[in-house]
Amino acid sequence: MRSWTLHLPPEGAAKGPVLLREGFSWGAFLFGPFWLWWHRCWLAGLAAFLLLVALNFVPGSMGLALVLAAHILLGLHGRDLRRWTMERRGWRLSHVVLAKDEESALARLFRKAPAVAALWR
Repeated sequence: MRSWTLHLPPEGAAKGPVLLREGFSWGAFLFGPFWLWWHRCWLAGLAAFLLLVALNFVPGSMGLALVLAAHILLGLHGRDLRRWTMERRGWRLSHVVLAKDEESALARLFRKAPAVAALWR
């Protein structure tokens, strides 16, 4: 089972709710700051980019190990950084659902909170 979090947009926003999966993100691991920028996490992406650039100046295999460690951390915490950015923009955590995939998570969520189904677009 995976855990999913439902985030509701700030009042007056044109977007609907967002369902995010918890856990490791292969996109954040492989593409780092570019993945963060794709998800509009500008500040976190800039920090990750500057960190990776700085780590490239560390000589030898230690530098390579630090870059790999930074990518692993981005994979582990990429979705958390996305949640943090959404929270800073006024999004609120509404529900946490356990399910094997996104479709099952939405079905459980709509059964548990029928009012959320009306918000979904």
